[in-house]
Amino acid sequence: MKRRSFIKAGIAALAGLRKGEYIYLGVGGALGAAAVGGALMTPSLPRKVKNDYNRARSVKSVCLNCSTVCGIEGFVIDDRVVKIRGNPKDPNMGSYMTCAKGQSGPTINDYPERLVYPLKRAGARGEGLWQRISWEEAYDEIAGRIQKSIDDGHPERVVLHAGRSRINTEIKRFLGAIGSPVQLNHRALCSSSKRGANYVSLGDTDWESIDAERCRYFLNFGSNFYEAHQGGLHLVKRVIKARFDHGATLVTFDVRLSNTAGRSDEWFAPFPGTEGAVALAMAHVIMRESEFDREFVEHFVNLSATEIIDFLSDYTPEWAAAESGLAAADIERVALAFARARPTAVAFTNRGTGSHYNGMNAERAVVMLNALVGSIGRPGGYCYGTEEKLRAERYPQPEPIPPKPAVRTDLEDPPEWPLANRWQKMKVGQIVYEYIRQGRAKVDVYLSYTISSPMNWPEGRTTTVGVLKDESLIPFHACSDVVYSEMAHYADLILPDATYLERWGLETRSSPELRHFVTLRQPMVAPPGEARSYADVLFDIGRRLGPEQARYFEFGDHEAFVRHQCRHIPAGDEADGFEWMKRHGARVDEVPKSYEVHRRVLSDAELAGARIDDDRGVILQRDNKGQEQAIGLMIDEGGAPRAVRGFGTPSRRFEIYSREVAEVAREQGIHHDGLPGYLPVPAHVDLPEDRFILTSFKWNVHTQGRTANQKYLSEIVHDNPMWINPGTATRLGIVSGDLVELTTYRPLSSDRGDRAFRGTGEPIGSQQVRVVVTEGIHPRVVAISNSLGYVVSGRAAMARQGSRAQEAALGHKAYGPAPERDDLRDHLWWDKRLGGRGNGVNVNALQPINPEPLIGNQAWFDTVCSLRRLKERRI
Repeated sequence: MKRRSFIKAGIAALAGLRKGEYIYLGVGGALGAAAVGGALMTPSLPRKVKNDYNRARSVKSVCLNCSTVCGIEGFVIDDRVVKIRGNPKDPNMGSYMTCAKGQSGPTINDYPERLVYPLKRAGARGEGLWQRISWEEAYDEIAGRIQKSIDDGHPERVVLHAGRSRINTEIKRFLGAIGSPVQLNHRALCSSSKRGANYVSLGDTDWESIDAERCRYFLNFGSNFYEAHQGGLHLVKRVIKARFDHGATLVTFDVRLSNTAGRSDEWFAPFPGTEGAVALAMAHVIMRESEFDREFVEHFVNLSATEIIDFLSDYTPEWAAAESGLAAADIERVALAFARARPTAVAFTNRGTGSHYNGMNAERAVVMLNALVGSIGRPGGYCYGTEEKLRAERYPQPEPIPPKPAVRTDLEDPPEWPLANRWQKMKVGQIVYEYIRQGRAKVDVYLSYTISSPMNWPEGRTTTVGVLKDESLIPFHACSDVVYSEMAHYADLILPDATYLERWGLETRSSPELRHFVTLRQPMVAPPGEARSYADVLFDIGRRLGPEQARYFEFGDHEAFVRHQCRHIPAGDEADGFEWMKRHGARVDEVPKSYEVHRRVLSDAELAGARIDDDRGVILQRDNKGQEQAIGLMIDEGGAPRAVRGFGTPSRRFEIYSREVAEVAREQGIHHDGLPGYLPVPAHVDLPEDRFILTSFKWNVHTQGRTANQKYLSEIVHDNPMWINPGTATRLGIVSGDLVELTTYRPLSSDRGDRAFRGTGEPIGSQQVRVVVTEGIHPRVVAISNSLGYVVSGRAAMARQGSRAQEAALGHKAYGPAPERDDLRDHLWWDKRLGGRGNGVNVNALQPINPEPLIGNQAWFDTVCSLRRLKERRI
């Protein structure tokens, strides 16, 4: 049979696609947005609409256009979300304000390329030929395959890979019912080093909640919180207030003049990966000059002042200057200014410090500065520990609750990075596809949700795509997505997802207001066509499994699940806590701010049956299994002994020395003394003059694979030229507008014993990139923003103007008369075919898989590259 003879063509036929009929979502070798038109069933909106807000219905919910998840209020007219603003009852923002990504929310529901029917692959993976099927057919196939894995005694071969889903409780329930522990995430591509450092030091795995409004001195290492920090908008608001109200100082260390660096009082550009050296030298100065908090160190740090001074003795400003390229006098001056602002002084980080081979050590060194000046937990200081998870006793799930799976696999718990899963499910997601390729883990069913690994993973266009296409490695892949994506392109089933404005969920987050709060995500409108919330999809699949699994899903749909979670929330004048949350959107605990949690006095009930280890002053108590656990400290304040909580570490003190880190390193054959010392990045040692270091960054309107299809955001940022320093450009004969060939290389092997993913410097790949010359970049660094460069997506992300009908049917060829209601037909001015810049390049595709030792955080910013000017020159 000739397949092409029965494929539907043209927008009218696509809009009426019936069950069993086929559509083509690929165009030759260019997997363009032109191809996606076949999936769309919802009309685009007029560009200009005058809304009568007197007719609008207000709905409180939660944004998910980035990981900050702000409380929002939507306005709905005629079943359309027409406006989004902030919900002032969310304490993090506390106002009607929201960022550009939040404002863009209404456009998500009206994507011209929304997927609204389940689709089944009809050709080879990656060919782009699909057949419309029913949900029943999709459920039967997925449930049947999962049940077979269960019956075969291998539930761990069912893998669920999710990005920022915000339905972690629901996913865990589904996998728990199956008996699979393999819930993969992207943590190692993001924040493992930072979370690991906080846990080693404080016993808390979440981000700090800086009391920024009261701070007098901000020491920022690698955080661009004006644009891309988790909770950045909340931090910006408070930093601005601190600087306006009492002249707070902001000092930033970053290889690039980010928008945050540009708004700082001082900006320093250290050599990449040397932030930890700078922090250690500052600590040296603080201790040498006795500008540290003696009381805090004596009571709450697990090393004495003498031991700390000894540890820091070699880390002088002159040594750090040689490593970082900064002036020793500046390092000393800033260290003393920071220390003398104590305790209203904060040293903090983000990916610029953590995404290196030595990332966790560097993060620990920066966090240590807060301990030395006694700002931890203090007003205006480095506060923490205010995120309360969706605990069963406070936000209960429907009974029965499935047990935690007992089995482990290398895929979800890789032994080469023992710290990745020890404290929290941090994962080492960048090695997943390579481990599947190597046969380290067998996969029967691969479920993907809110993740686009071909776009966002290191080596995504090579290693990732190669494994996703190989049916011998991944026999079955079901992808849930809102639009046709690079992940969906390599699936066997596509499940049309609801957007975050069309589904339920309960959210908690760390709060700069230092009080626990909870927010409710609720649908503002119903999903279009047959699109369904992924939580409901999982619950529906669960009910189709055997009786042992199905009993965990008898409670009903996702709304019923969330209603049950809200049952203990005070109802006020509403019928119950769920109705109260629907009306208000957020609830904050009316309690004092959680300053100095480590000084909280333990009650007699908490101390029942406890004993004191006299040598360490640690309070020990036996748990339900008969094991002694540290629950607090005895400290002497003014001659009166007090039993206090301390920190959540094994010693109940802030841990500069970590026995656990030292022990697990030894097990891996890596020498590590347990201290946050400085480790040079192996790939950067003796860097040849013709090699540079590639870094990447985010603009404030984009978040990796989530935003490029939102036309109004891509209109603001759709291209990503490479930043290069003027001195470097002159030496290479490059000027702004030139095209250069960028080639990246695998990191050289280190001599520290870590075995995985070491290379010999061989090339990874090359890409042609346009250049912009700027003094806002370190001379040995080039920078390209991420979140762009799609090869499969919607027209906005692909920068392809034209009607859906003609783009779907004819690919690159034609532009017919624009449908009146299609804004992407003739307003997509950055299309290269019209003389625009196009949609940029995918910098992640050039990055090597490069996990940091022990914890596995991706060393994004260690990548070595070379540049070659091409003859063509562009304006």
